[in-house]
This record gives sequence, structure tokens and C-alpha cells, in this order.
Amino acid sequence: MKNCLENVRKNTPLVHNITNYVTVNDVANALLACGGSPIMSDDQKDVEDITSICGGLSINIGTLNQNTIPSMFLAGKQANKLGHKVLLDPVGAGASALRTNTALDLLKEVKFDVIRGNISEIKTLAYGSGSTKGVDADMADAVTEDTLDAAVKFVKELSGKMGCIIAVTGAIDLVSDSETCYVIRNGRKEMGRITGTGCQLSAVMTAYLVANPDHMLQAAAASVCAMGLAGEIGWSHMCPQDGNATYRNRIIDAIYNMDGETLEKGAKYEVR
Repeated sequence: MKNCLENVRKNTPLVHNITNYVTVNDVANALLACGGSPIMSDDQKDVEDITSICGGLSINIGTLNQNTIPSMFLAGKQANKLGHKVLLDPVGAGASALRTNTALDLLKEVKFDVIRGNISEIKTLAYGSGSTKGVDADMADAVTEDTLDAAVKFVKELSGKMGCIIAVTGAIDLVSDSETCYVIRNGRKEMGRITGTGCQLSAVMTAYLVANPDHMLQAAAASVCAMGLAGEIGWSHMCPQDGNATYRNRIIDAIYNMDGETLEKGAKYEVR
């Protein structure tokens, strides 16, 4: 965990983000806070050049439109051609046909190193259809202590099928390849009241992948621990009059101030 964080700060990975307009500013600031460097570009005439100069590409389908969808395919294929790290955040897959079909088509044409989403989104990609509560996970799908063994089995099998790391985030986070699954219990439920913590995590995770190319599973898990721990630290600094706007800033500040020792001591995970 410690080495993964320190490698991000040492290498300042440049990450191209095709992300949604609801969270784009917070995504950029979270990337800067963790030690990365963000570029936001989603025009078809721009994305291939931009992704060429970056080490990683984070594709987030949160606010799809007919202009940005082709850009995702262009950037993804260019990143694959250059051997760059690529992450898919299938926001709201299962909530609409456009989101579901775009995510499934991306999986057919672009090779992803990581797919990161909530459990409902990930199940939609696994089964080809699904339902979500807007962009939030359906409670019926939630990973709990009672369903944990089955969930671990599911993500390992899906990783083998998809040929990439699967990161499921929620009350209990799972980060898995086909053989090893990190079960992570960092975070606060209040993080769900802020728009964009998942989008921020996807960008931060991409930076961790770029900075730790030989240890991608560990890097992905470290980024999830770091984000969850930032939520815990940020919450500990909240005052009675503070609300979710302040909490958002405190999370980003906690990412900014986190060092390897803090992450190493605060990460709560087991390996299965």
C-alpha cells in the first residue's frame, strides 16, 4: 500500500479523463491531490492526441451524449495501441439502454485494465442487462457480510471472463483478479451523500495503475483504501455546522495530505 501511494507522488502520472460534467472539477482536484496530473478532453478531434501524451485513460459514462461516445472509442483504441492503462467506470449501466449498450460496446472494442463500479453496474456488465437506482446500486445487490463469499466468487469469475481487474465499491469494497480478491472495509456511509466520490476514485485509481504497472491489483486496492481512508479522516475533521459541501473538500484535503505511512496504518483489508 505504502509503495503504491509513494510511486504516484514520485512519478506524477498524467491521466486523460473522459468523465461526466457533474463531477469533472472534483475529479481533477482529486487527481492533483493524490499526486497525479489531470487532463480533461472529450472532443473527437482532440482525444487521440491527448491520450497519446498520457500514461492512463479513465472513461466514465456518467453523462453520455452523441458527441462524447465516439470520443470514448477513439481514445480507448489509441490507449490500447500505445499500451497505456485504461479504466472503465460504467456509471448508471442498467439504468438506461444507452448507458448499458455503450458500456457493453466499449468492452467489445477496447481492452480495459480495470472496470470499477458499484455492484449493480458490474452485474449489468456481467449479465448484459440489469437495473439500478439511478446511478446508485440497488440495495438488493449490495455486498454484505452475508453475501460476501458469493460476491468474492462472482468477481473472481468475472475477472477471468473479462480479462481485467474488477473493482466493486460500496459498503464493502472488492478488488479482484481471477485468483486474488482484496476485501476492503475503509470508508464512511456519508461518502454516498456526495456526488462524485466514485468518479474521483476512478481517476485516482488510474493514476495508481500508471505509477505501479507491475503491481496493478495491489495498486487498485491501495487506491480504494486511500479513498476510503480519506473519507474517514475527512469525517473526523467535520464540525457540527458542516455539511456535504465541506465534507467533499475535507476528503480531497485528506487525499492531498495522506502519506504512505498513514495509508499503511489505516488501510483495512483482507486478501482472499
